Amino acid sequence: MPNQQLLNDQELVNQYISGDESAISILIQRHKRRIFGYIINIVKDKALAEDIFQDAFIKVINTIKKGQYSEEGKFLPWVIRISHNLIIDFFRHEKRMPTISGSTNSNGETFDIFSVLGMRDRNKERDIIQGQIRKDIRKLIECLPMEQREVVVMRHYFDMSFQEISDQTNVSLNTALGRMRYALKNLRKLIKEQDVVVSY
Repeated sequence: MPNQQLLNDQELVNQYISGDESAISILIQRHKRRIFGYIINIVKDKALAEDIFQDAFIKVINTIKKGQYSEEGKFLPWVIRISHNLIIDFFRHEKRMPTISGSTNSNGETFDIFSVLGMRDRNKERDIIQGQIRKDIRKLIECLPMEQREVVVMRHYFDMSFQEISDQTNVSLNTALGRMRYALKNLRKLIKEQDVVVSY
């Protein structure tokens, strides 16, 4: 039997369907950081994020066991879509809106909206200034309507394509693009109104 760690997601799903319970554990561990990172960046609450993460994988397991999984080669986007729907359900039930927190994505990479912070020659002073710019931009993102904020997070935190954003938010590609367009327009307006510095 090949090393399970070397198998791709679909091969692990097939093994799980065939009765190998360890295959699902490998899939969860393989994608935990990114999926949990996605959830916590939206809900801003570790305990809630853990609950939603757990609920997402319960749904994943139940769907696979019922033979209803058909996302060949797209396991991660499928789980993120399930997580996204659970987040939306939670906020609809609670009637409150999420805000965005954190300056790194799920891979621990620096969040870099608009590529305004891509200087190569860094020094301590620039690091301090860049940190402040990131903080200011995050505050501005929090001012956006939820639908626009969500697209910004998906696009810039998780480097998702607009087609992936469209699929996971259940809107057309044009709607996803439109939300980003309005988000950028509103961010530029906020930057001007609040006289925020976004470059150094």
